[in-house]
Amino acid sequence: MSNIKNRKDGFTIIEVLIVLAIAGLIMLIVFLAVPALQRNSRNTQRKNDVANILGAVNEFTNNNGGTLPAAASDFTGNAKLGYYSTSDVTYVTSGTAGTTTSTVYIVKGAKCTNATTTPATGSSRQFAAWYYVETSSGTMGQCQEG
Repeated sequence: MSNIKNRKDGFTIIEVLIVLAIAGLIMLIVFLAVPALQRNSRNTQRKNDVANILGAVNEFTNNNGGTLPAAASDFTGNAKLGYYSTSDVTYVTSGTAGTTTSTVYIVKGAKCTNATTTPATGSSRQFAAWYYVETSSGTMGQCQEG
């Protein structure tokens, strides 16, 4: 008698299904994480732009004897922006309007509080930036003082 073993090379159907299931789970995790990462990246760009805009307002104020700018065009040329453009900056004297992530409101005579709708009234030399960031459930207002 000969001891010949029948050897079959290859994978069983169970092994193939396990590999496909693991690959599917990895793809699902990637597809769920990418939108959140993109949203966080855009929000970081917005926050950096607002800091640059506030820096430009401060620079204008320092160069003009403590006088706040009269219009957005007075300071937007000095701000280096990434997400926003200079036309997205709105300079107002009180309150805010809209809830879009495409506009930054520089509010003259305002300061930040815990309010979620608009900055509070401050002294005539204060100013604050009001803008919106994306969240998983919509948009949320943010305030940053200059």
